Amino acid sequence: MDLADDLITHPYDVYERLRTTSPVHRIKGTDGQPAWLVTRFDDVRAALADPRLSLDKTHAREGGYRGLSLPPALDANLLNMDPPDHTRLRRLVGRAFTARRVEQLRAPIRATADGLLDALGADGSTDLISAYAAPLPITVICELLGIPESHRRDFRSWTDALIAPDPSRPQAAKGAIVAMLGFLGELLAHKRREPADDLLSDLIAVRDAEDDRLTEDELMSLAFLILFAGYENTVQLIGNAVLALLHNPDQMDALRKDPSRIPAAVEEFARFEGPALLAIRRFPTQDVTIGDVRIPAGDTVLLSLSAANRDPDRFPDPDRLDIGRDAAGHLALGHGIHYCLGAPLARAETEIAVAALLERFEEIELLEAEPRWRPSLRARGLIELPVSYRGARPTS
Repeated sequence: MDLADDLITHPYDVYERLRTTSPVHRIKGTDGQPAWLVTRFDDVRAALADPRLSLDKTHAREGGYRGLSLPPALDANLLNMDPPDHTRLRRLVGRAFTARRVEQLRAPIRATADGLLDALGADGSTDLISAYAAPLPITVICELLGIPESHRRDFRSWTDALIAPDPSRPQAAKGAIVAMLGFLGELLAHKRREPADDLLSDLIAVRDAEDDRLTEDELMSLAFLILFAGYENTVQLIGNAVLALLHNPDQMDALRKDPSRIPAAVEEFARFEGPALLAIRRFPTQDVTIGDVRIPAGDTVLLSLSAANRDPDRFPDPDRLDIGRDAAGHLALGHGIHYCLGAPLARAETEIAVAALLERFEEIELLEAEPRWRPSLRARGLIELPVSYRGARPTS
C-alpha cells in the first residue's frame, strides 16, 4: 500500500487497521521505495534492540534506499552507525545529557520559559509553537553547545526545511544542508580559536587531542545531530503535550490542581502523541522474521513507534489520554542502544514548559479545532498551535 495523507493527519486510524489485519506490512516507504512497516508493540520493541537490524546504510539492498542525501561531514552521526563506532561516539557525548547535568539546567530552562511567557503579556492570542514551544528548546540546546543567539533564527529555518521538505521547493532542503554545513564549519573553527565552557569546545578538545577517537566528520556530524535532534524532538513533544491537554480539559484541570503529577504526565504525553511516528529505518544484515513475516537481508524496515504506543495489548484504552496511567516502557524515545541520548533533557524541558504555562495562565483555549500537522511521515509535530489565553499571573 502507499502511505496516504491520513498517516499525517490521522495516523492512528491507519495504524490500528494495520496492527489488526497485518502487523508487518509491505508498503511504499517515505522515499518511494518498498519497505516493511512494523506496528505491534512487542514486535517494535524487540526490533529496536535487535543487533541484526542495522542503521548503517551500507547494509541496504542496492536501489532499495533513497533519502535526503547528506554530505559525509553531516552523515557520520549516531543515526547511521552500529557498534563499535556507535558505542564510541555515544560515550563521548553522553556526559552532556546525564541526569546530574540536566538537573543543573532546570533553573536556566525555567528562566527561559518564564521570559518567553512574559513576552506574551497578560491576555491575548498567539501561536504557541513559534512563541514558546520552538524557542525554548532552541535556546537550551544552543546555549549547551555555545551557539550565538544571532544564529538561532537561521538554524530553526534550516531545521524546519529538513524535517518536512516542501515538494514545491525541492531545493530548499539541499540549501538548508549547504547553509548548515557552512555554519557549523565556521562555528567549529571559531571554537578552536576561542574555546569556551560548552559542549562543542569539549568535543573539539577530544578530537584534537586524540585523533583516533573522533574524526573531523564525526565531530561535525555530532554537532549537527545534537542541534537537530535536540530541537526537533523537544519542540514536538512540548507542542503535542499542550495540544493533548487542550483536547482533554479534565486532564489539564487535574494537573493544575496537582502539579506534582507533571513528570508522570510527560510519559503519558510521549506515549499518547510522541515526537516521531517512525524510528530511523533499519536494514537487516541477514534474513529475519518479525511476527510471522520473513524479511530478506537489505530490505528497509520501518518501526512505528506511534503504532506501538497505541497497541491495546500493551496499553489498555490506548486512544485515551490518562495522566494517571503508568506509561513507563513506552517507545516514543526509542529502546535499546539507540535510545534517545537527549531523553532526560527533553523530559525536563517538557515538564518545565507545561508547568510554567499552566501556572501563568488561568485559561488557555484553542483557536482552531484542528491545528495543522507537519507534512512528514516520520516526525509528529504541529506547524502551529493558535491559542487564546487570559488571567495571566506574574512570576514570583
